[in-house]
Amino acid sequence: MIKLKRILNTPIMIPRKHLKWEAGAVFNCAVIYDNGLFHMLYRATDIASNGSEGDFISRIGYAVSIDGLHFNRLEEPVLSNNTEQEKRGCEDPRIVKINGIYYMMYTGFGGRFPGDYRICLATSHNVIDWKRHGVVLDEKNKDASLFPELINGKYVMLHRREPDIWIAYSDDLKNWYGHTPIMKPIPESDWECNKIGIAGPPIKMDDSWLLIYHGTNKKNRYSLGIAILDGKDPSKVIARQREPILEPTLDWEVKGFVPNVVFSCGQVEFKDRIIVYYAGADTVIGAAEVEKKDIVF
Repeated sequence: MIKLKRILNTPIMIPRKHLKWEAGAVFNCAVIYDNGLFHMLYRATDIASNGSEGDFISRIGYAVSIDGLHFNRLEEPVLSNNTEQEKRGCEDPRIVKINGIYYMMYTGFGGRFPGDYRICLATSHNVIDWKRHGVVLDEKNKDASLFPELINGKYVMLHRREPDIWIAYSDDLKNWYGHTPIMKPIPESDWECNKIGIAGPPIKMDDSWLLIYHGTNKKNRYSLGIAILDGKDPSKVIARQREPILEPTLDWEVKGFVPNVVFSCGQVEFKDRIIVYYAGADTVIGAAEVEKKDIVF
């Protein structure tokens, strides 16, 4: 059975209370390893991330590390709520690099009416300065990422139409077609019977794709799972572990603004390991890992 091992039993990142924009929570981060550095784009809120203190605003901050555990952060966010679709903020980034360009899909939360959240796209050449390209899918939708390379000459995206994980294709990153559900919750499961969604972008593994995803149960407890997709046709699920790879058990995963949550938006391949970055209780950020040799179905 594949399981993640926590690198530390304490968070690797907590809010900086002296900075208003991230004084509430830091969580749901994208991470990419490139040019010898770990680049993190993390979601931060000004007040409690569960709405108990009012209408929080989400922004995206940048941090960098040489060891993947100790990060230096910029003082100001790299993406803030300065469009109508992002009036309440930018949430849950996921990053890939294709042909020298960084692509970040994230959720633009407008908060103007129920379901006012859309998948948005931004690009960068340096992971700090981002150009917005607006809404990708004009529908109630979130939990989206590009694959880190073109497949059969097309851009491929995973997203969620609740409660399932869907796939879609594009020739230009503007028009998306072929929307198809590829994974559904398992009704008899005690951890993923309610809804599922992707964690970080898929990872290329020889002739297949490794997908880490999250699942919730009827009590809205978030855990992480793992599946394998076909390398040439990622709409085909080759294998799917029935047991979770990480569940909320530590105090800061169980208690927080949203209790009983481990939620990931990114992971990196580093030497012989995959390091998974995840939020604990929508409040802080932790890290766990698995050795590549142990990923056996």
